[in-house]
Amino acid sequence: MSEQEFKSGFIALVGRPNVGKSTLLNKMIGEKIAIMSPKAQTTRNKIQGIYTTNEGQMVFMDTPGIHKPHNSLGDYMVKTAMSALRESDMVWLLVNADQERGVGDDFIINRLKESNTPVYLIINKVDLIDRAEVLNQIADYNAQMDFAEIFPISALTGEGVAELLQFTMDHMATGPQYYPEDQLTDHPERFIMSELIREKVLELTRQEVPHSVAVVIDKIAREDEQKLHVQATIVVERPSQKNIIIGKRGAMIKEIGIRARKDIERLLGDKIFLETWVKVEDRWRDKPQALQSYGYKEDSDI
Repeated sequence: MSEQEFKSGFIALVGRPNVGKSTLLNKMIGEKIAIMSPKAQTTRNKIQGIYTTNEGQMVFMDTPGIHKPHNSLGDYMVKTAMSALRESDMVWLLVNADQERGVGDDFIINRLKESNTPVYLIINKVDLIDRAEVLNQIADYNAQMDFAEIFPISALTGEGVAELLQFTMDHMATGPQYYPEDQLTDHPERFIMSELIREKVLELTRQEVPHSVAVVIDKIAREDEQKLHVQATIVVERPSQKNIIIGKRGAMIKEIGIRARKDIERLLGDKIFLETWVKVEDRWRDKPQALQSYGYKEDSDI
Protein backbone atom coordinates (compact mmCIF):
# COMPACT_ATOMS: atom_id res chain seq x y z
CA MET A 1 0.00 0.00 0.00
CA SER A 2 1.40 3.38 -0.98
CA GLU A 3 1.96 6.14 1.54
CA GLN A 4 -0.77 8.23 -0.11
CA GLU A 5 -3.38 5.61 0.70
CA PHE A 6 -2.57 5.35 4.41
CA LYS A 7 -5.46 6.59 6.55
CA SER A 8 -5.41 8.17 9.99
CA GLY A 9 -7.46 10.19 12.41
CA PHE A 10 -8.44 10.93 16.00
CA ILE A 11 -11.63 9.57 17.54
CA ALA A 12 -13.13 10.85 20.81
CA LEU A 13 -15.04 8.38 22.99
CA VAL A 14 -17.64 10.32 24.98
CA GLY A 15 -20.58 9.43 27.16
CA ARG A 16 -21.97 9.41 30.65
CA PRO A 17 -19.95 7.75 33.43
CA ASN A 18 -19.82 3.96 33.40
CA VAL A 19 -21.00 3.31 29.83
CA GLY A 20 -17.96 1.15 29.04
CA LYS A 21 -15.60 3.55 27.24
CA SER A 22 -12.49 2.17 28.93
CA THR A 23 -13.62 -1.43 28.43
CA LEU A 24 -14.09 -0.76 24.72
CA LEU A 25 -10.72 0.99 24.42
CA ASN A 26 -8.91 -1.93 26.03
CA LYS A 27 -10.79 -4.45 23.87
CA MET A 28 -9.79 -2.64 20.67
CA ILE A 29 -6.16 -2.06 21.62
CA GLY A 30 -5.71 -5.52 23.11
CA GLU A 31 -3.98 -4.26 26.27
CA LYS A 32 -5.14 -2.66 29.50
CA ILE A 33 -4.22 1.00 29.02
CA ALA A 34 -7.37 2.45 30.60
CA ILE A 35 -8.47 1.36 34.06
CA MET A 36 -11.86 -0.26 34.45
CA SER A 37 -14.15 -0.19 37.46
CA PRO A 38 -17.88 -0.60 38.11
CA LYS A 39 -17.64 2.66 40.07
CA ALA A 40 -18.57 5.72 38.00
CA GLN A 41 -16.11 8.45 36.98
CA THR A 42 -13.10 6.13 36.94
CA THR A 43 -11.32 7.80 34.01
CA ARG A 44 -9.94 11.24 34.87
CA ASN A 45 -7.64 12.07 31.94
CA LYS A 46 -7.83 11.70 28.18
CA ILE A 47 -6.21 8.31 27.65
CA GLN A 48 -5.08 7.80 24.08
CA GLY A 49 -5.13 4.30 22.62
CA ILE A 50 -3.47 3.72 19.28
CA TYR A 51 -4.80 1.15 16.81
CA THR A 52 -2.55 0.55 13.79
CA THR A 53 -2.91 -1.76 10.81
CA ASN A 54 -1.33 -1.84 7.33
CA GLU A 55 -4.36 0.17 6.22
CA GLY A 56 -4.12 3.04 8.68
CA GLN A 57 -3.93 4.33 12.24
CA MET A 58 -6.76 5.39 14.53
CA VAL A 59 -5.99 7.26 17.75
CA PHE A 60 -8.75 6.88 20.32
CA MET A 61 -9.25 9.38 23.13
CA ASP A 62 -11.03 7.83 26.09
CA THR A 63 -12.51 10.72 28.06
CA PRO A 64 -13.90 11.12 31.58
CA GLY A 65 -17.63 10.47 31.89
CA ILE A 66 -19.52 13.75 31.46
CA HIS A 67 -21.39 14.57 34.67
CA LYS A 68 -22.39 17.49 36.89
CA PRO A 69 -19.15 18.38 38.72
CA HIS A 70 -19.06 18.81 42.50
CA ASN A 71 -15.44 19.94 42.96
CA SER A 72 -12.42 21.23 41.06
CA LEU A 73 -11.44 17.70 40.01
CA GLY A 74 -14.93 17.22 38.55
CA ASP A 75 -14.62 20.52 36.65
CA TYR A 76 -11.29 19.34 35.25
CA MET A 77 -12.76 16.00 34.13
CA VAL A 78 -15.70 17.58 32.26
CA LYS A 79 -13.44 20.19 30.59
CA THR A 80 -11.11 17.37 29.56
CA ALA A 81 -13.96 15.43 27.96
CA MET A 82 -15.28 18.46 26.10
CA SER A 83 -11.81 19.45 24.82
CA ALA A 84 -11.49 16.05 23.13
CA LEU A 85 -14.39 16.98 20.84
CA ARG A 86 -12.38 19.87 19.38
CA GLU A 87 -9.36 17.65 18.75
CA SER A 88 -11.13 14.76 17.01
CA ASP A 89 -12.00 13.86 13.44
CA MET A 90 -14.87 11.68 14.62
CA VAL A 91 -16.86 11.21 17.83
CA TRP A 92 -18.20 7.95 19.24
CA LEU A 93 -21.06 8.58 21.66
CA LEU A 94 -21.40 5.54 23.93
CA VAL A 95 -24.69 4.78 25.66
CA ASN A 96 -25.90 1.84 27.71
CA ALA A 97 -28.25 -0.55 25.93
CA ASP A 98 -29.80 -1.64 29.24
CA GLN A 99 -30.70 1.90 30.36
CA GLU A 100 -33.21 4.35 28.96
CA ARG A 101 -31.94 7.61 27.52
CA GLY A 102 -31.48 10.06 30.37
CA VAL A 103 -30.85 13.73 31.08
CA GLY A 104 -27.09 13.15 30.94
CA ASP A 105 -27.35 11.60 27.46
CA ASP A 106 -29.50 14.51 26.26
CA PHE A 107 -26.97 17.03 27.62
CA ILE A 108 -24.15 15.39 25.65
CA ILE A 109 -26.26 15.07 22.49
CA ASN A 110 -27.11 18.79 22.61
CA ARG A 111 -23.39 19.61 22.86
CA LEU A 112 -22.60 17.29 19.96
CA LYS A 113 -25.22 18.98 17.78
CA GLU A 114 -23.09 22.14 17.97
CA SER A 115 -20.11 20.31 16.43
CA ASN A 116 -19.42 19.69 12.76
CA THR A 117 -17.58 16.45 13.61
CA PRO A 118 -19.31 13.20 12.47
CA VAL A 119 -20.88 11.39 15.43
CA TYR A 120 -21.34 7.61 15.64
CA LEU A 121 -23.79 6.29 18.20
CA ILE A 122 -22.35 3.22 19.92
CA ILE A 123 -25.00 1.30 21.86
CA ASN A 124 -22.96 -0.77 24.30
CA LYS A 125 -23.86 -3.79 26.46
CA VAL A 126 -26.28 -5.30 23.93
CA ASP A 127 -25.44 -8.68 25.48
CA LEU A 128 -27.66 -7.67 28.41
CA ILE A 129 -30.91 -7.14 26.46
CA ASP A 130 -32.89 -8.78 23.65
CA ARG A 131 -32.90 -7.64 20.01
CA ALA A 132 -36.31 -5.92 20.19
CA GLU A 133 -35.06 -3.65 22.96
CA VAL A 134 -31.96 -2.79 20.90
CA LEU A 135 -34.20 -1.73 17.99
CA ASN A 136 -36.25 0.45 20.36
CA GLN A 137 -33.06 2.12 21.59
CA ILE A 138 -31.93 2.80 18.01
CA ALA A 139 -35.30 4.36 17.12
CA ASP A 140 -35.29 6.53 20.26
CA TYR A 141 -31.78 7.90 19.75
CA ASN A 142 -32.34 8.37 16.01
CA ALA A 143 -35.18 10.74 16.86
CA GLN A 144 -32.81 12.93 18.92
CA MET A 145 -30.01 13.50 16.42
CA ASP A 146 -28.89 12.67 12.91
CA PHE A 147 -26.04 10.25 13.65
CA ALA A 148 -23.52 9.40 10.94
CA GLU A 149 -23.86 5.72 11.88
CA ILE A 150 -25.27 3.55 14.68
CA PHE A 151 -23.52 0.44 16.00
CA PRO A 152 -24.90 -1.96 18.61
CA ILE A 153 -21.94 -3.67 20.33
CA SER A 154 -20.76 -5.40 23.48
CA ALA A 155 -17.35 -4.11 24.58
CA LEU A 156 -17.21 -6.91 27.14
CA THR A 157 -17.80 -9.86 24.78
CA GLY A 158 -16.41 -8.17 21.66
CA GLU A 159 -19.68 -8.50 19.72
CA GLY A 160 -19.69 -5.99 16.86
CA VAL A 161 -16.32 -4.45 17.79
CA ALA A 162 -14.35 -5.77 14.80
CA GLU A 163 -17.06 -4.56 12.42
CA LEU A 164 -17.07 -1.14 14.09
CA LEU A 165 -13.29 -0.84 13.75
CA GLN A 166 -13.28 -1.83 10.08
CA PHE A 167 -16.17 0.49 9.19
CA THR A 168 -14.44 3.39 10.94
CA MET A 169 -11.12 2.68 9.21
CA ASP A 170 -12.90 2.57 5.85
CA HIS A 171 -14.29 6.05 6.51
CA MET A 172 -11.04 7.64 7.71
CA ALA A 173 -9.40 10.26 5.52
CA THR A 174 -5.93 9.82 4.06
CA GLY A 175 -3.36 10.95 6.60
CA PRO A 176 0.05 10.38 8.20
CA GLN A 177 1.11 7.71 10.67
CA TYR A 178 1.34 9.69 13.92
CA TYR A 179 2.88 6.97 16.10
CA PRO A 180 5.13 3.91 15.57
CA GLU A 181 3.12 0.84 14.64
CA ASP A 182 3.98 -1.00 17.88
CA GLN A 183 3.02 1.91 20.17
CA LEU A 184 -0.32 1.41 21.99
CA THR A 185 -0.66 4.66 23.94
CA ASP A 186 0.91 8.12 24.14
CA HIS A 187 0.90 8.08 27.93
CA PRO A 188 4.23 7.43 29.68
CA GLU A 189 4.71 4.22 31.65
CA ARG A 190 4.69 6.24 34.88
CA PHE A 191 1.10 7.36 34.21
CA ILE A 192 -0.11 3.85 33.34
CA MET A 193 1.51 2.45 36.50
CA SER A 194 -0.27 5.00 38.68
CA GLU A 195 -3.59 4.24 36.98
CA LEU A 196 -3.18 0.48 37.49
CA ILE A 197 -2.53 1.00 41.20
CA ARG A 198 -5.57 3.30 41.45
CA GLU A 199 -7.67 0.65 39.72
CA LYS A 200 -6.80 -1.87 42.45
CA VAL A 201 -7.83 0.64 45.13
CA LEU A 202 -11.18 1.04 43.35
CA GLU A 203 -11.61 -2.73 43.12
CA LEU A 204 -10.91 -3.42 46.77
CA THR A 205 -12.26 -0.48 48.80
CA ARG A 206 -15.70 0.67 49.83
CA GLN A 207 -17.71 3.56 48.40
CA GLU A 208 -16.29 6.25 50.71
CA VAL A 209 -12.76 5.88 49.34
CA PRO A 210 -12.66 5.72 45.49
CA HIS A 211 -13.17 9.32 44.35
CA SER A 212 -10.80 10.63 47.02
CA VAL A 213 -7.81 8.65 45.73
CA ALA A 214 -4.87 9.80 43.64
CA VAL A 215 -1.70 7.80 42.98
CA VAL A 216 1.73 9.31 42.37
CA ILE A 217 4.76 7.35 41.16
CA ASP A 218 7.65 8.77 43.20
CA LYS A 219 10.52 6.71 41.82
CA ILE A 220 11.34 4.19 39.10
CA ALA A 221 14.86 2.80 39.32
CA ARG A 222 16.70 -0.34 38.26
CA GLU A 223 18.69 -1.27 41.33
CA ASP A 224 19.70 -4.69 40.02
CA GLU A 225 19.38 -6.77 36.83
CA GLN A 226 16.51 -8.81 38.20
CA LYS A 227 13.88 -6.21 39.14
CA LEU A 228 12.70 -2.66 38.57
CA HIS A 229 12.09 -0.79 41.82
CA VAL A 230 8.87 1.29 41.81
CA GLN A 231 7.82 3.53 44.69
CA ALA A 232 4.28 4.94 44.76
CA THR A 233 2.20 7.10 47.09
CA ILE A 234 -1.56 6.66 47.42
CA VAL A 235 -3.14 10.02 48.37
CA VAL A 236 -6.47 10.23 50.24
CA GLU A 237 -8.39 13.05 51.92
CA ARG A 238 -9.12 11.67 55.40
CA PRO A 239 -7.32 9.57 58.03
CA SER A 240 -10.23 7.11 58.04
CA GLN A 241 -9.62 6.46 54.33
CA LYS A 242 -5.93 5.88 55.01
CA ASN A 243 -6.89 3.27 57.62
CA ILE A 244 -9.17 1.51 55.10
CA ILE A 245 -6.48 1.36 52.42
CA ILE A 246 -3.82 0.09 54.83
CA GLY A 247 -6.26 -2.43 56.31
CA LYS A 248 -5.91 -4.65 59.35
CA ARG A 249 -2.20 -5.39 59.89
CA GLY A 250 -1.50 -3.97 56.41
CA ALA A 251 -3.55 -6.65 54.64
CA MET A 252 -5.39 -4.29 52.24
CA ILE A 253 -2.38 -2.35 50.98
CA LYS A 254 -0.51 -5.62 50.56
CA GLU A 255 -3.32 -7.00 48.35
CA ILE A 256 -3.45 -3.74 46.35
CA GLY A 257 0.29 -4.05 45.74
CA ILE A 258 0.13 -7.73 44.72
CA ARG A 259 -2.63 -7.11 42.15
CA ALA A 260 -1.06 -3.92 40.78
CA ARG A 261 2.37 -5.51 40.48
CA LYS A 262 0.98 -8.32 38.29
CA ASP A 263 -0.58 -5.84 35.84
CA ILE A 264 2.51 -3.62 35.78
CA GLU A 265 4.76 -6.62 35.10
CA ARG A 266 2.47 -7.67 32.25
CA LEU A 267 2.61 -4.13 30.85
CA LEU A 268 6.38 -3.75 31.04
CA GLY A 269 7.44 -7.36 30.52
CA ASP A 270 9.74 -6.92 33.50
CA LYS A 271 9.90 -8.03 37.14
CA ILE A 272 8.80 -5.32 39.57
CA PHE A 273 9.46 -4.60 43.23
CA LEU A 274 6.56 -2.30 44.20
CA GLU A 275 6.54 -0.22 47.37
CA THR A 276 3.43 1.77 48.31
CA TRP A 277 2.73 4.37 50.98
CA VAL A 278 -0.49 6.17 51.92
CA LYS A 279 -0.61 9.94 52.52
CA VAL A 280 -3.48 12.13 53.76
CA GLU A 281 -4.01 15.52 52.11
CA ASP A 282 -7.23 17.21 53.17
CA ARG A 283 -9.54 18.26 50.29
CA TRP A 284 -6.85 17.77 47.63
CA ARG A 285 -9.52 17.59 44.90
CA ASP A 286 -10.30 21.28 45.44
CA LYS A 287 -6.68 22.50 45.53
CA PRO A 288 -5.33 23.61 42.13
CA GLN A 289 -1.72 23.02 43.19
CA ALA A 290 -2.53 19.49 44.35
CA LEU A 291 -4.42 18.72 41.13
CA GLN A 292 -1.39 19.86 39.12
CA SER A 293 1.09 17.84 41.17
CA TYR A 294 -1.04 14.68 40.96
CA GLY A 295 -1.23 14.84 37.17
CA TYR A 296 -4.51 16.64 36.53
CA LYS A 297 -3.17 19.49 34.39
CA GLU A 298 -5.61 21.37 32.22
CA ASP A 299 -4.77 21.59 28.54
CA SER A 300 -4.07 25.11 27.36
CA ASP A 301 -6.90 24.90 24.82
CA ILE A 302 -9.62 23.98 27.31
